[in-house]
Amino acid sequence: MGILDFLSGQFIDVIEWTDDTRDTMVHRFEREGHEIKYGAKLTVREGQAAVFVHEGQLADTFTPGLYMLETNNMPIMTSLQHWDHGFRSPFKSEIYFVATRRFTDLKWGTKNPIMLRDPEFGPTRIRAFGTYAVKVADPALFLTEIVGTDGAFTRDEISFQIRNIIVQAFSRAIAASGIPVLDMAANTDEVGALLAKAIDPTIKQYGLTLPELYIENISLPPAVEKALDARTSRGIAGNLDEHMKWKAAEAMGQGGAMDQSMGMGFGAGLGMQMANTMGREGPWGAAPAPQQPQAAPPPPPPVEHVWHLAKNGQTSGPYSRADLGKMVSGGEMTRETYVWTQGQDGWMRAEDVTELAQLFTVMPPPLPPGA
Repeated sequence: MGILDFLSGQFIDVIEWTDDTRDTMVHRFEREGHEIKYGAKLTVREGQAAVFVHEGQLADTFTPGLYMLETNNMPIMTSLQHWDHGFRSPFKSEIYFVATRRFTDLKWGTKNPIMLRDPEFGPTRIRAFGTYAVKVADPALFLTEIVGTDGAFTRDEISFQIRNIIVQAFSRAIAASGIPVLDMAANTDEVGALLAKAIDPTIKQYGLTLPELYIENISLPPAVEKALDARTSRGIAGNLDEHMKWKAAEAMGQGGAMDQSMGMGFGAGLGMQMANTMGREGPWGAAPAPQQPQAAPPPPPPVEHVWHLAKNGQTSGPYSRADLGKMVSGGEMTRETYVWTQGQDGWMRAEDVTELAQLFTVMPPPLPPGA
C-alpha cells in the first residue's frame, strides 16, 4: 500500500445514516478518529437532520438533501475555525443525525388519581390514560437540551419525562376546564385540545412538539361508579312506576264506556258483597272487614353490563355478553383482548374478568358418529 492510499484511508468522504430501528431519535456518526475530507458527501434523508458539533460547540445543521462539505455551505463551522476561502484541508467534527419523523403510539396515564371539584358530585377523583406522538421540531435545541453527548438516544429515554409533563398539564387543564365529570367522556376532543395547548410551551423548550395526543378513557373510582349504577337503576324503576300509573288511569277512563250488561254484572257483584257483609254482622253491629296485606313492589330490573373493547389503539362497543360470546367463537376476541365496562377500574384483559372468563372455557360437544 502506498503512502497516498494510506492517507486517503484516514479521511472520511461519505457521511450518511440509514435508520434500521423504530425507536432511535439521535445517532452519532462514528468516524473512529478519522478526519473528514474537505468536499466530502453528506446525505441527509427524509425524516432526518444532521447537526455538526465542533470542539463542543454547536455548528451547522443540515436538512434533507445531498451536500458537499465546503466553506460555502458550512458558514458556522467556517466562522468557528476562521477558515479562509482557500481552505482545503481535512477537519475533525462530531456529526449527530437526528430523526425528525413522528414517533407514534406512546402511552401516557395517571399513576395516581387526580383530585378535582365537580359541580354535581363535589370533590372527586378521576383517572385517565391515552396515547401521543412526539416529533423533533428543532434538532439543534433538542441536542443541546436533552441529548447532550449521548450517541444512541432512543425515544424511551424521553418518554418518561414527557409522560410526567402530560399528567401535570392534564391535572391543571381538567381542573380549569369546568367540564362536569359525566360530560368528560363526550368531550375528550375538547379536553385533548386543552391538554395539548397547556403542554406546548414546555415541550418547545426541549425542541419537541406533540402532533397527536389522544385521551382514550377517563374513569371514576369504583365506589363512585357503583353509586352511579344504583342511581341509574332507581331512575329506571321510577320511570316504570310512572308508566304503570298512566296505564291504570287510562283503564279507569275507559270505564265510562261500559255497556249495560257490564253494568248489571257490576251491580250483581256489589249485591253479593253487601250480602256477605250483612252475614258477618253480630249483635253489636257489623264486623270489621279484615285488612288485606299490600303486596311489596317488585325490585328494579337488573342492569345488564355492556362492554367496550380496545384493539390496535382503537376502542369499539358497546357489546353485550352474547355479542362477546360470538366474537370469541369467531376469533375476533381473545383472552388477551382488553375490555372495560362501567364500574370497572380501568381496562382489564378479558381472561381476568370473572364474568367473561367462562367464555373461553366453554368447549363444544363431541362430534356425532360419522361426522
